[in-house]
Amino acid sequence: VRLQTQPKPQPGQPPLYSGTFDCFRKTLVGEGVRGLYRGMAAPIVGVTPMFAVCFFGFGLGKRLQQRKPDDVLTYPQLFAAGMLSGVFTTVIMAPGERIKCLLQIQAATGETKYNGPLDCAKQLYREAGIRGVYKGTVLTLMRDVPASGMYFMTYEWLKNILTPEGRSVSDLSVPRILFAGGLAGIFNWAVAIPPDVLKSRFQTAPLGKYPNGFRDVLRELIREEGVASLYKGFTAVMIRAFPANAACFLGFEVAMKFLNWIAPGL
Repeated sequence: VRLQTQPKPQPGQPPLYSGTFDCFRKTLVGEGVRGLYRGMAAPIVGVTPMFAVCFFGFGLGKRLQQRKPDDVLTYPQLFAAGMLSGVFTTVIMAPGERIKCLLQIQAATGETKYNGPLDCAKQLYREAGIRGVYKGTVLTLMRDVPASGMYFMTYEWLKNILTPEGRSVSDLSVPRILFAGGLAGIFNWAVAIPPDVLKSRFQTAPLGKYPNGFRDVLRELIREEGVASLYKGFTAVMIRAFPANAACFLGFEVAMKFLNWIAPGL
């Protein structure tokens, strides 16, 4: 978020952060280890229901397209089911992302307007009502709907490729699940980064700066920094994408096996 929202440097001046590792170093030196986890509380509160809703939405999307429970879906159908999960998660994601982004950038600006996620939510609500808390919802949808489609489709595709001939997909080993989940995360973020940059800019902008929404953000970015600015933070996102999503899918597969073991008829 700090890379995505840093201001354009004045002529002759270096940028605030020259890249991912410079941002990491300056954050660590200036704020300590806690600075690397700034804004963590809001996503943590929402992460459990968000992933529950995400996988529920994907399962529902698959069932809506199946005539019989054992019908095998095509990859475009899996993509469509994944997109539905993105719609479901936005309700939870949008306010959490808004609060997280504001908390992450305030330390870099030297101001402390918010004393934590609850204080941030209260101030946003006081300033602009529920719309202030949910600012950036459209951009969150633009990011998560296609990215979630890519996420689940890629995971299912890789699982099929990695399954030995004559074996069931459910018998995949842990390393193969980790590999499939990690690559799915990379494909997800390859699609999600441009709208994520726009979302971060829009959600952290002062009230009224972008009256026409993401169109104003897009025009400003392209005009001042070029098309490459839509991929700000690419390295940081990709470093996170593989291990985070490998762990996510492994957790899901282990949970499903455990639930099927304790309640096979559920």
